[in-house]
Amino acid sequence: MLRTLRIEGFSATGQPISTPTTKFGGQPVWLTGPQWPISAAWDRPMRVVGQIELGPVLGAAGHGKMTYLFVTHADHGEDFFDPAIIDPDGGENAVIVQPGGDYAGPARPLATGPGLYSRDGSATEFTVDLRPVDERGSMTDGELQALPSADRDRYIQRIDGDKIGGTPLFFQGAEWLDGGPWRLLLQLDSNWVPFPLNLGASQRLFAFVSEDGTQGRLLVQDS
Repeated sequence: MLRTLRIEGFSATGQPISTPTTKFGGQPVWLTGPQWPISAAWDRPMRVVGQIELGPVLGAAGHGKMTYLFVTHADHGEDFFDPAIIDPDGGENAVIVQPGGDYAGPARPLATGPGLYSRDGSATEFTVDLRPVDERGSMTDGELQALPSADRDRYIQRIDGDKIGGTPLFFQGAEWLDGGPWRLLLQLDSNWVPFPLNLGASQRLFAFVSEDGTQGRLLVQDS
């Protein structure tokens, strides 16, 4: 079984969070110095989606570490979208791990940069309401189809939804990344979050972290 933190809701803070805790929006609370990733195609700072404490995902290997998630994304009111945002190797998304992380893409020592915004364009920041649950690990398509239909439905329902850690629910076939081994860091249906996050038409964000807590990857499945 895998310990998972279900995201039950998002709570707007009303003021900046300056401690190294899990949050969405705002500005990164860097642990070992600014390391802002830059879009490979557009030479512009990516937009920070949030930061996630790594301890609850990896245990001892993640103790005292933080992950920072970024995507190439339009400003409020800007007509701009780069489809390479879905590709873990497209140069338009990034997962930074600190301390001791290994990120090979272009980055600049920017302490602050583009963050999430509300529907009216104002900067926004959220804590998350988390509920710990245990999930069964990943199953192959054959194993899943061999289950009685009721058990299969329960399994899918159990691993669905927004969460930190646990088992990914891919909807376009299993898309495990090369390298690793990897653990799910974040699963997020970005059509249902309380902030604009354009990753495609009907999209689900998956972020992963290596089991040694040194690397992160991000991909998007979009119907």
